Amino acid sequence: MLWTPGLGQENLLCTVAITVVLLVLGRRAHVLDTGGMFAAVLLAGVVGGLGHWTWLLLLLAFLASSHLATKHRFDEKAAKGMSESGDGSRGWTNVVANGGWPGLVVLIAFLVDDHASGLWVFAAAVAVATSDTWASEFGCLDERVRMITSMRRCEPGLNGGVSARGQAAAFGGAAFIAVLASVVAAVTSSTSFSWHEPVVVLLAGFIGCQLDSVLGAVLENRGWMTKGTVNAASILMGAVGAALVVGFP
Repeated sequence: MLWTPGLGQENLLCTVAITVVLLVLGRRAHVLDTGGMFAAVLLAGVVGGLGHWTWLLLLLAFLASSHLATKHRFDEKAAKGMSESGDGSRGWTNVVANGGWPGLVVLIAFLVDDHASGLWVFAAAVAVATSDTWASEFGCLDERVRMITSMRRCEPGLNGGVSARGQAAAFGGAAFIAVLASVVAAVTSSTSFSWHEPVVVLLAGFIGCQLDSVLGAVLENRGWMTKGTVNAASILMGAVGAALVVGFP
C-alpha cells in the first residue's frame, strides 16, 4: 500500500523517485556539494526506505527551506564572513550533523515497529534543525543581538547571540515542520492524533534551538565543541524530549 511504512514495494519506489529528484535539483541549485549529496542520498534511503516516503518529504522541506534561508541576502552575509561556504552549498558534515539523529529515530521506529510515535520524534528532530538554521540565517542580519547567557549586547553572528528576528525565525521554522508533520500524520496514520503531538514538535524545535545557542555560547565559543557537534547535541536533546512526551519507543 502507498501509505504503508517500511520495506514495501510502493514505499521503496516512491523513495527512489524522490531521491532521484533530490539528486537532479540539488545539483542544479547547488544545495549540497558532492560529499553532501552522497551523504544525503544515504540518509534518504534510510528515512524513506525504513520510515516512509512522506517522512523524506519532511526532511527535504528542511533542506529546501534552509537553502532558501541561506541564499537570503547571501552576498551581505558573505561580505560579513557569515556564510558557511563560498556558494551557499552544504557539505557532508552538515548533512550528518542535522540528519544523523533523525535517521537514527527512523531506524529505531523500524526496529520496534512503531512508526506512529516515531513520526513525531522524527519531526521534532527535524524541527530543531530547521529552527536553528532559520534562526542563524535570518538572525545574523539583525544588528540588535544579545548573548543568550548574559543578555549583553554582542556582535551579530557570534555563537550564542540571539535577536528578535532570529527568535521569530526560530519559531517559524519549528512551526513549519510541525504543520507539515500534522499533514503527514493525517494522510498516513490509521489512527487519529490529538493536538498535543504537533505542539510537542513545535516546542521541541524551538527549545532545541535555544539549547543550541546556549551550547554555542558556553562551549563552542571556548573551542570545546564545533558547530556540527553543537547542532547534533541540540537535535538529540529535542528528539529525546519529544520521545519522553509521546512515549517512544
